[in-house]
Amino acid sequence: MTPPIPVPSPAREWIAILDFGSQYAQLIARRVREQKVYCEILPFSCDPAALLARAPRGIILSGGPASVYQEGAPRVSADLLRAGIPVLGICYGMQLGALLLGGDVQAARAREYGGTRCHVLDDADLLSALPPDITVWMSHGDQVARVSDDFLTIARTDTCPLAAVRHRSLPFFGVQFHPEVVHTPLGSQVLHNFLFRICGCRGDWRMESYVESLLAQIRSTVKDARVICALSGGVDSSVVATLVHRAIGDRLTCVFVDNGLLRKHEAQAVLHAFRDERGLNLRFVDASTRFLEALAGVTEPETKRKIIGREFVEVFRDAVRDVPEVTFLAQGTLYPDVIESESAFGGPTARIKSHHNVGGLPENLPFRLLEPLRFLFKDEVRAIGRELGLPDSILLRQPFPGPGLAVRLVGTLTPERLAILREADVIVTEEIEKAGVYAGLWQYFAVLLPVYTVGVMGDERTYESVVAVRAVESTDGMTADWARLPYDLLARLSSRIINEVKGVNRVVYDVSSKPPGTIEWE
Repeated sequence: MTPPIPVPSPAREWIAILDFGSQYAQLIARRVREQKVYCEILPFSCDPAALLARAPRGIILSGGPASVYQEGAPRVSADLLRAGIPVLGICYGMQLGALLLGGDVQAARAREYGGTRCHVLDDADLLSALPPDITVWMSHGDQVARVSDDFLTIARTDTCPLAAVRHRSLPFFGVQFHPEVVHTPLGSQVLHNFLFRICGCRGDWRMESYVESLLAQIRSTVKDARVICALSGGVDSSVVATLVHRAIGDRLTCVFVDNGLLRKHEAQAVLHAFRDERGLNLRFVDASTRFLEALAGVTEPETKRKIIGREFVEVFRDAVRDVPEVTFLAQGTLYPDVIESESAFGGPTARIKSHHNVGGLPENLPFRLLEPLRFLFKDEVRAIGRELGLPDSILLRQPFPGPGLAVRLVGTLTPERLAILREADVIVTEEIEKAGVYAGLWQYFAVLLPVYTVGVMGDERTYESVVAVRAVESTDGMTADWARLPYDLLARLSSRIINEVKGVNRVVYDVSSKPPGTIEWE
């Protein structure tokens, strides 16, 4: 069945992004929205007639993991490229467009991954206002080997002669590199050129308009039903709870679950902030024993996440048995959760890990999911929170994973090991915030490793646990770099953890980025 086109938004102009399974599809959307142009991500297989009926100003074809020449590779109709609407193909999207318009795609002689010098040959439109040589981010094994005479080459690299092209008579443009990632420093200019010089956009979309459309969507979806919200106290669930409450009022019941995997004093802080200070209808459930018993002896990360997802749903169901007509479960799922767990738009996105609230949910879910932030990044969620009037004390909290300390305690979960991790994590937070470097960090936390090392403490041999400290810089959680913390700060962290946390005799610092690692250890 052809996936339906979403209900038209109130935006007067919009860009359609067709998803071919790219890990970066939503990043394209984010870059477009940053330029005040509304956009929506649609499955590549959406009905082209319905799409064109909505009159998008332009269409962007995303990248993807497939090869265009393999059997069953995702495609669009060539008629879409000939409809007179400007089209920008990125990576796989460029390859597909070139193939549909008479070119040829082959496996590259030299694959390109990472930063590459690109030579601009034509700066008339798509590459306007760019210097002759730019740095671009490549991530491909295939490339366009030949284009028809209807194409002009507008950029090249030393190993990719057709790094960017445009059609002579159709408004089709293609780039082999990824302008949407920060590793292409001038990528925003490329997208700006497409949006404003080629598509003629005005850039008059604002976040407050998006908030109003979210509220309308929630009301339209929920109608007269009741909703429960999985409120953790983090940024995402706090914004969801506020959004849903504004949309449907007292038909929302929030449920806060202590799953035994929270940070030190987390439960008390959440109850005070939301039930006492903000007056939400919040029910507290202490399910720590239940979760820890279900996780006993489990070490495999995917299994942990699925168990946590299953138990959360069961706890929510038990917590609201006395609330009539509960139909929806609202949760703060964000797009990074989705694209690491499954394909959000029908594209063949590779699974990285199952987040407890996406791929970890049971198939026989007793509620319909309500996930208004599903296609947003963290910074966009914070912007929505500001529009809703949430204070910085909530909005500026660093991300904390839904599975909690389960994904920071590598190996077997026990109350004793959790106690060690909690105490170490408090020290990491205290010292980084005391040093005043937290504002530039995305996340900072402790990880308890499943190894023991020999040490000497008080002239005696010890054989105790290892704690890893993780601190990263990021803008959206999709990519991240390890933070270059000052040596004296690292020294204080190590000294305090070893001296104050019983059971630890060694501290290490994680200097891996994402990719190839993920921000969390599991």
